[in-house]
Amino acid sequence: MAHQRSARATGSARPSKKTTSKTGPEHAARAACQTLEGLIGHSAEGVSAVRRSDDDGWCVVVDVLEVPRIPDTTSLLASYEVQLDKAGDLQEYRRIRRYRRGAADE
Repeated sequence: MAHQRSARATGSARPSKKTTSKTGPEHAARAACQTLEGLIGHSAEGVSAVRRSDDDGWCVVVDVLEVPRIPDTTSLLASYEVQLDKAGDLQEYRRIRRYRRGAADE
């Protein structure tokens, strides 16, 4: 009871739950991955960049597993640049790079 009173007095009883924006970078990254996977039929491995574009949309670079191989370090991956509008809808995409998983950047 004393713990509850002191927590209420300081305002730190529980951290408030963060609300997820429908237009923020996290939403843009998720939307880009899902849309790209549906279009090209390859699994997204992750997102390596998200930035605002000039028209208040988003430019997201999604890394995709294109050719799985054994050992995994020889698998071929690709980076796709995905352009989304402010609502998170696809405007365009293009492959900007293809590389082996074990290869370092130049």
